[in-house]
Amino acid sequence: MAGRTDVTLAQLLRAPYRALVHELYARLAAAGYPELQPAHAAIFPYIRDGVGRSTELAARAGITKQSVGYLVDSLEAAGLVERRPDPQDQRAKVVRLTARGRAAERAATRIIAGIEAEWSRLIGPAEMRALRAALERLNLALAAQPSPGP
Repeated sequence: MAGRTDVTLAQLLRAPYRALVHELYARLAAAGYPELQPAHAAIFPYIRDGVGRSTELAARAGITKQSVGYLVDSLEAAGLVERRPDPQDQRAKVVRLTARGRAAERAATRIIAGIEAEWSRLIGPAEMRALRAALERLNLALAAQPSPGP
């Protein structure tokens, strides 16, 4: 596939992403977290980063508050998150990981590291490091761009 001009960047990114997601959630299910689904990835990292209110989660994830509510409801039903009163505003709720949620997060981190190690064996460690470095630079450059708005 090297050097092909008929394959778009989106196509090149899609297959590895889909493979990663499929393998991650299959392994999470095997590790005891079958309720976690790819849709949860939209908000799960932001809960970890200390963003707690649904409005903040929606803004960071780029999805509606209603979608966040649905995802939080399902994570809460699975015992992975809990809603608590916001210490700064008792009318608002913050979403926090439970002990089970933190354990799922650690499991996901280990699983992703394992998948990356497997991929490194497939393409070679130097290629994997170069791929990661290029994607990190691209992410930083894109983050520095002005937001396009809603």
